[in-house]
This record gives sequence, structure tokens and C-alpha cells, in this order.
Amino acid sequence: MKKQSLLDAIGGIAAMEHVHTVFYDKVYAHPWLGQFFVGHDQKAIELRQTQFMAEKMGSKNPYPGRELPLAHRRMYITKELLEIRQGLLRESLQEQGLSEDLILRWLKIDHAFWGKIKNKSLEAFHQVDFKYEQPLIVDKPEA
Repeated sequence: MKKQSLLDAIGGIAAMEHVHTVFYDKVYAHPWLGQFFVGHDQKAIELRQTQFMAEKMGSKNPYPGRELPLAHRRMYITKELLEIRQGLLRESLQEQGLSEDLILRWLKIDHAFWGKIKNKSLEAFHQVDFKYEQPLIVDKPEA
């Protein structure tokens, strides 16, 4: 018997779309993470995230977007930012009513891509030649 995909186990694309709507509502409202999305249409971001994660969780539809390093290259992304993001994702998954097992499976897949977007250091980030792109460094807001 074929093992059920994570996509099917969470309730399919509709459930994933709902999670991403809740999640990006939190991200856009966050005082630090939200600054990375200023000027970007939330619905478009939700769609791309759903397409990306659906492919990773068992969808037969390939992700049509840019590779992660290219899509995130001009953003200075730290481990702390990724941990905050993962906390918001966990909250969103819990609000969807997913079991802890499904949440952990989702978070494991999500975490697997951190190395493709996390910057090693600010110094290394400044060494990147962005050509005509504007680098995006968002300082952590003071508490």
C-alpha cells in the first residue's frame, strides 16, 4: 500500500492555502518579518509558497517559480529571522488543527531549505555583487 503524501494527510491544497493565508497574515503583521514584504502582494506570495510546498509534499504539479537562492538572494536572512518565521508557521499549523506529527513533518520540510536562503554573515552578504538589485537588510526593531 502506498504511503499517504503529507499534502493529502493535511487535507490537500485547500488546507495548505488556508494555512498560508493565516501564516502570511502573521508574517505581514510582524514588526521585523513584515518589512521584507513591503510592496509585495500577499496573495501572490501565498500562491508561490503554496505551489512550492505542495510540490515538496507530494503534488504532481511542479513549482513554477524561481529557485530559492535566486528568489531570496538580495535579502539578508539570519537564523533568528528563520526561527521567528518557523514559530509563526507552527502557530498557523496549530490553528489549522493539525496533529503534532503532521506539524513536525511540515516543519522538517520547511527547515530543510534554510541553508539555501540563510546568509552566513553580514560581511559575506556585503561581498555579493547585486548588479542592479537593491540589497534588503532589515534591522531588528527595538523592543
